[in-house]
Amino acid sequence: MRNLAPMLLLAFCLVAPSFAQDGATSLPSKEQVASATRLAAERGAASEQNKLGEMYERGEGVARDDVEAVRWYRKAADQGNADAQYNLSVMYEKGRGVAGDEAEASIRDAAEKGNAAAQSQLGLMYAYGRGVAKDEAEAVRWYRKAGDQGSVGAQTRLGEMYRDGKGVAQDDAQAVSFFRKVAEQGYATGQTALAYMYDNGRGVEQSDKEALRWYREAADQGFAPAQYNVGLMYDEGQGVEQDDTQAVAWYRKAAEQGYADAQLNLGYAFDKGEGVKKDDVQAVYWYRKAAEQGNSDAQYNLGQMYDDGTGVTKDPELAVAWWRKAAEQGHVDAQFALGGMYLEGKGVAEDEAQAAAWFRKAADEGLAEAQLALGLMYEEGMGVPQDYARAVHWYREAAEQEDDEAQFHLGEMYEHGRGVARDYAQAAHWYGEAAEQGNADAKRALRRLKARGRGVWGSIWDWLW
Repeated sequence: MRNLAPMLLLAFCLVAPSFAQDGATSLPSKEQVASATRLAAERGAASEQNKLGEMYERGEGVARDDVEAVRWYRKAADQGNADAQYNLSVMYEKGRGVAGDEAEASIRDAAEKGNAAAQSQLGLMYAYGRGVAKDEAEAVRWYRKAGDQGSVGAQTRLGEMYRDGKGVAQDDAQAVSFFRKVAEQGYATGQTALAYMYDNGRGVEQSDKEALRWYREAADQGFAPAQYNVGLMYDEGQGVEQDDTQAVAWYRKAAEQGYADAQLNLGYAFDKGEGVKKDDVQAVYWYRKAAEQGNSDAQYNLGQMYDDGTGVTKDPELAVAWWRKAAEQGHVDAQFALGGMYLEGKGVAEDEAQAAAWFRKAADEGLAEAQLALGLMYEEGMGVPQDYARAVHWYREAAEQEDDEAQFHLGEMYEHGRGVARDYAQAAHWYGEAAEQGNADAKRALRRLKARGRGVWGSIWDWLW
């Protein structure tokens, strides 16, 4: 199964409705689970406080409320719960549920008096510029104070700072040291971070076996990023025998927790029928879940489903809407697709200038299809002033990526001396490159050059005939 998403880190699967059967006990509703969790949280259970924070963050059994999520995460983090400290850090990073000047004075006061949880939170504030000026070196200083007192959340963050070279000289070995301390205490965040280092051979010798071991440790605790990565390893047969069914099972666990990359890959599994029966409606469902969280690959795929009418009613306007969201995030395939919609006037008013603008964005990122399209726009003067030299430039960019249509067009430009000096040998070269890939127009062009005795020599003809 092709991995459509990057390898690590963060970002909920259709839970089939369960029906009580005669004589069977029905499962509690999400609201009942939330109520029971609240009772335990209010009695001071740190794990339940963290769980209640997650419920508020996701809107599970309670109305979604980022402020309440932060409040419960903080209560658990103050007791040293590493998962809550991690969740709290993510909320700070995204600026969700925290005001710009959120309790800065009281947190600083507690931190200066030696409270490890406050020191860790103050580090977060400096790391993300929440309520204070962003200062990564100062963040490291406060993380270190908290970490020296055994705060696993701060130790994890210190590892991340060393791994990424933020506020401190980049040092993978130091990062591994901190991640291992946390992992060996059984915390999923540290286990996942350590697995990543083994996965990528950073600070340790690369080991699929160790990566899978630590991902599984965290995944078995229900940590969605680790579940996703276990799925990836089954998906790719990395450190384990390739198994699409197992990959889907792990993706589903993470997807049900709202992890966008897992939702994307689960959608792809349903889309292609890999590890699960092909189901276009379910593919759309999961693509939409991830797309609504801003995942650009899912937005592109969802746009494709609307353009094709697969799993949904065909709707070019919605295809354009989703491709635009992805394109604005720099997704090159979406930029190219959006350019095509403007060129054809599908789902949007025809606009050759807009088409050329979107083709250029994708072409600048190296997409050969967009480079070819932009070359055609310049050659024909569509949406841009006619400019044969610019056409040659873009044809060459795509041709050097083995695009046979671009090679054929570049051959034409050399044959007719448009944008370059006429050069039959170069024309024959590029026609030959395209012909070797089966391009029928290029084969005919080569025969034409031979008939006229221009630029063609034996080796090409030995192959062509």
